[in-house]
Amino acid sequence: MDIEDKIKEWEERVYKAWIEKRGERKKNFMTLSGISVKPVYTPLDVKGDYLEKLGLPGQYPFTRGIYPNMYRGRIWTIRQYAGFGSAEETNARFRKLLEAGQTGLSIAFDLPTQLGLDPDHELAYTEVGVVGVSMFHWKEMDLVMSGIPLDKVSVSMTINATAMELLSMLITTAENKNADKSILDGTVQNDILKEYIARKNFIYPPSPSMRYAVDIIEYSSKLLPKWHPISISGYHIREAGADAVLEIAFTLADGIEYVRKTLERGINVDDFAPHLSFFFAAYSDIFEEVAKFRAARRMWAKIMKEWFNAKKPESMMLRFHTQTGGAELTAQQPEINIIRTTLQALAAVLGGTQSLHVNSYDEALALPTEKSAKIAIRVQQIIANESGVTNVVDPLGGSYYIEWLTDEIEERAWKIIDQVEKMGGMVKAIENGFPQAQIAESAYKIQKRIEEGDLVKVGINAYYEPDWIGSTEIFRVNPDVREKVILRLKKYKSERDNIKVRDSLDKLRRVAEKENENLFPYMLEAIRSGATIGETSNTLREVWGEYREPAIF
Repeated sequence: MDIEDKIKEWEERVYKAWIEKRGERKKNFMTLSGISVKPVYTPLDVKGDYLEKLGLPGQYPFTRGIYPNMYRGRIWTIRQYAGFGSAEETNARFRKLLEAGQTGLSIAFDLPTQLGLDPDHELAYTEVGVVGVSMFHWKEMDLVMSGIPLDKVSVSMTINATAMELLSMLITTAENKNADKSILDGTVQNDILKEYIARKNFIYPPSPSMRYAVDIIEYSSKLLPKWHPISISGYHIREAGADAVLEIAFTLADGIEYVRKTLERGINVDDFAPHLSFFFAAYSDIFEEVAKFRAARRMWAKIMKEWFNAKKPESMMLRFHTQTGGAELTAQQPEINIIRTTLQALAAVLGGTQSLHVNSYDEALALPTEKSAKIAIRVQQIIANESGVTNVVDPLGGSYYIEWLTDEIEERAWKIIDQVEKMGGMVKAIENGFPQAQIAESAYKIQKRIEEGDLVKVGINAYYEPDWIGSTEIFRVNPDVREKVILRLKKYKSERDNIKVRDSLDKLRRVAEKENENLFPYMLEAIRSGATIGETSNTLREVWGEYREPAIF
């Protein structure tokens, strides 16, 4: 009897007979993203040639990992996202996280910084230092990095519409420490497309915003050899309500758009592609997440090799940072979020991430406390040192279920990318409202499943305990921070050479009016001269205007 006949016999005589007597919990078992799954998978579910679809770690198509030995060499970068209040407070938190074992910095900026507003702006006042550090002048960056060796610690900055300003501040800080900018290692997010799609912290219209983003890629590829000038981000797409398929489809479609725009500058693909990086979410459906990461790696390798004719293996490698699902956290019974984030972090590691942030259990209530942030680091350290999952490269590779699910996610994602391509690329798709509408529909479906009880959320629609008494400490930003940073802003302005600042902003304006010159050197000159983030952003607003997105129904 061959395997196909054996499976049919099992289904009829064993499985169906069993469930007729004992039943099952559900009529339809699905992944978190709504993909229906069978009770068991076999070799019949695995299609294609092994070497063509999987290969070996460190080799095309990189399904099994981008490095030959993965975590047997060294573990992922433990990069906890942090930042609040003033530069001094953020510096103190970073120092404590590094002492606890964090191996890379990840800076959170407040909303005024993200939207190019100085802290004394009327729209900024109530948000100064609330969800991240206030960063309006290069000397604030210098304070954040006080005592932190820039040549030994990589720095990730979650910033988009003002990414050029923030990277210029970091370069100026390095210069102030008598270090060459070439030592800088890290990432600036700089993914404006996902802002239009999901996060909404944009300033300028799509066309000049793409120019701004690509200017950073071009400058970095030539002058910052260790720097990753963009982190193409699916995380925020997922957090906005997308399922796993939409997350990788729209993220890779964004990546395609950035590569095309950079190639239009006449830059060889192998000169910048090795520096591109990605950022994904990790949710609690472990197997779906692992399959998602593996599918994304394989798809990106194919895109770079077959679509853009990349030659270097490094150009085909999808390097990614992962953050556990913030939207998955619950304010109810917050301590059990430690269990959720542990599962999610495990999924990221089994999926082959290069760096990882684990959300603190109290983040559904407030910014993390020092204690909860340290526990989040310990989650990563226990996975790395006690679980055994780092001993083998791609330990789930070859699982019939994982390989089938990887193929299924990939197939579905290609269909979405094909729709985007037929619209003329991601910018056109965004202008048409396509990704926004798809994410809204996905969010509705997921919420409907939760409300109907099909998708269980412990503590929300199951095992709810209204009398749960927790002792969760809530972190609050010191309200005195606002006045402190505003006073420092006034001091900076009073001490600088205002003529030099004015001249540098005039140069920035003139270059912004052109289309064939890179903005970065002029932005860097303005930041060095003492210009604030509000002044540089206002200069670009005068030329490019502000974007008002159309309503999507």
